[in-house]
Amino acid sequence: MARGLTKRLTEMQMKFARTLVFNEGRKTPRECAIEAGYDEDTAYVKASQLRNPKLFPLVVKYIGELREELQKTYEITFENHVMELARLRDASRDKGAWSAAINAEVARGKAAGLYVDQKIIKYGNLDQLTEVELEAKMKQILDDHKTLIEGVDYHVHNDTPSIEDNQSKSTTDNS
Repeated sequence: MARGLTKRLTEMQMKFARTLVFNEGRKTPRECAIEAGYDEDTAYVKASQLRNPKLFPLVVKYIGELREELQKTYEITFENHVMELARLRDASRDKGAWSAAINAEVARGKAAGLYVDQKIIKYGNLDQLTEVELEAKMKQILDDHKTLIEGVDYHVHNDTPSIEDNQSKSTTDNS
């Protein structure tokens, strides 16, 4: 029989799978292999092999089953979520932690759709402004940024703004 293609899992293989699944994101596969009892020098290779369905299909299947079981245990459904929030609210209230209790109750209300988080974002378009509004907007921009454009003369000429640098103006005046 080919290596790894046994009819049942060994204790070390099951321990590796459990350690891998229950420590997902906290331990590397190599660390899980070492914890399961595999040799430290070959743990990296062994962890890779154990996760290869061609070499160890039963281990890979067991890992999948454990992950599925874990997902069902911690599955987030509306009912579970609202019940957990109610439990947290009650525990907070019993301890006199009113702020936490209120926050949990508000979170329950949001989950149930009782609160609407409304955000209004307006997109302005210069084409939609009247001539008077445009002139007011330009004046506001110039006033707001006066410190950035000090030394620059600006005026509205023939309905289009023009900006002239005092230095270039003084250069032409001096010639």
